[in-house]
Amino acid sequence: MKNIPISALIGLFFTSLYFLMAIFAPLLAPYGMAEVVGDVWEPSSEQFLLGTDSIGRDLLSRMIYGGRTTIFIATMATILSFVTGSVLGFIAAVSGGWIDQVLSRFVDLMMSIPSLIFALVVLSVMPVTIPVLIIVMGLLDSTRVYRLARAVAVDITVMDYVEAARLRGEKTAWIIFREILPNALSPLVAEMGLRFIFAVLFVSTLSFLGLGVQPPQADWGGIVKENKEGIVYGIPAALIPAFAIATLAISVNLVADWVLNRTTSLKGGRG
Repeated sequence: MKNIPISALIGLFFTSLYFLMAIFAPLLAPYGMAEVVGDVWEPSSEQFLLGTDSIGRDLLSRMIYGGRTTIFIATMATILSFVTGSVLGFIAAVSGGWIDQVLSRFVDLMMSIPSLIFALVVLSVMPVTIPVLIIVMGLLDSTRVYRLARAVAVDITVMDYVEAARLRGEKTAWIIFREILPNALSPLVAEMGLRFIFAVLFVSTLSFLGLGVQPPQADWGGIVKENKEGIVYGIPAALIPAFAIATLAISVNLVADWVLNRTTSLKGGRG
């Protein structure tokens, strides 16, 4: 623990806190997710630690359940984007030729369309469910992961140990997972933190626009939307989820920076 910098400890604390609250949401939330328990926008009290929302639901309970939904969707979308983008990027770099050209031009086409507009168009004609949100967000974000994975893999494929593996007759899958992936982890880990935060912001934006998580389910972007009118009257209900999104973003980035620096220094020490 003494070798971990203070910034990383702070990031680990808040990141762990949010994830634990998401995992144990039913045990921690004092009320049900959609249970009306008080008057509209009651102030903070012993009964309602964060007050109530626009229709009298306990805001703390909404925040806990909303964090669970937001973090779950962002995590699943990030995993999907990295599995899809990394594998396709490595395949393109190792194979080269027409496979690389077809995949790269398709990714360029996808990236030429703003992600938010593309997602809004797709979600406007499809049922907005959590699995659909995860698939849409994951596939859209995989294009950025593909570009990074391919760029890193292209540099690695010219190394002597990769050439030696090819001369030994190793299969493409062996080269990708045994030679390229271990040496591409550092930039991918750093990018994973950023992509997770973008996924949190993305799903929150979609919910704020009405095409994300649908009521009565809660997520942080939806809570902001439900309580935004209260800002005019000095009611902070909409600012609390915004604060949660900001602290989660900073915490995950602090952890990702520490992991990147640690893996980079370990590589330097082995060399």
